[in-house]
Amino acid sequence: MKRALLLVPLVVALGVGFAVVNATAKDKPKVKHGNTIHVIEHATTDSIDVDAVGHVLTFANDVFDSADHAKVGSDQGYCVRIVLHHSWECNWTTFLNHDQIAVEGPFSDDGNTVLAITGGTGKFRNARGWMELKYHDPQGHEFDFVFHLHGGPGH
Repeated sequence: MKRALLLVPLVVALGVGFAVVNATAKDKPKVKHGNTIHVIEHATTDSIDVDAVGHVLTFANDVFDSADHAKVGSDQGYCVRIVLHHSWECNWTTFLNHDQIAVEGPFSDDGNTVLAITGGTGKFRNARGWMELKYHDPQGHEFDFVFHLHGGPGH
């Protein structure tokens, strides 16, 4: 009989715990997924004094629509060389009309990377998500920026 009495509180505790977790999961607001924005950067202003670890590359370039026909904005930012001939850590802002999307993350000399969307302004003021950075051409003169946006109202 003592064993049965000890199991009752355990069963009650597990039932209450399940009910709380289940209610929390139901009440949790769903993440509002936004849209995908694809632009192509023309890297025409990239500037670096010497390519060495710790050195900074700066840029302010035009960005074009996904068909690479019409200019739709610009960007500006910087990257710090982390691993020589391999990677940079970057921060920049892409300007689309009067709105901005800010990103931070790695840039690779040898391939595509993914950066975090850290915020924005205007219709992107609550933006979060990630940005795919893809080589549009093998020489690194143009890059695809594919923003995967999600967030609350106003993005």
